[in-house]
Amino acid sequence: MERPPDLTHPLLAALARQVNDYTSDAGRQRLARLIPSVIGLTGDDPHVDARIALRCATTALPVVSAERQRVMAVAILAADRVLAGLDGRPPVPLEETSSRALAEVPDAARWAERFAAGMELSTSGFLRRSAPSIVRHAVAGIALACVPDPDALLHDLLAGAVEDCAALVRSEPAQAEPVRAEPVRAMA
Repeated sequence: MERPPDLTHPLLAALARQVNDYTSDAGRQRLARLIPSVIGLTGDDPHVDARIALRCATTALPVVSAERQRVMAVAILAADRVLAGLDGRPPVPLEETSSRALAEVPDAARWAERFAAGMELSTSGFLRRSAPSIVRHAVAGIALACVPDPDALLHDLLAGAVEDCAALVRSEPAQAEPVRAEPVRAMA
């Protein structure tokens, strides 16, 4: 018997589950309103995974602990690099969202640039391993952050990811073949 089609993109579904798991009982009522918006958002476009990962990393970066900031800064560089490869654009300059997020934490950004210098990054490896890891670390980091309302931040993260996915799924861009990206380079 053939497997029925997925109703939600796997990484978006994973993000929704993790946000739900880290949200308080009181916050879950607000999350429940997002459920209908994730159903039907699916597809094979690798941009979706990279956008979800980038959204998670840029949301988490300014609020997570210092050691997690380094992870999120590297995640931003990697996700932006993958998107550049998929879009056929040069890796530098970074997208405005990525540059703005990294500018908020200059120490972590400098560390990430040094760490990622010359790093080989394949799109398929990013999609299979890195993107799910970025989502997990970002959600956990936000949940544990010293912020007044982590539930609201997690809700907004999921709502933003849903919007990103909806825009990509609706536009149905031509499917790009996964390409081997060039090494991540320091920002100019």
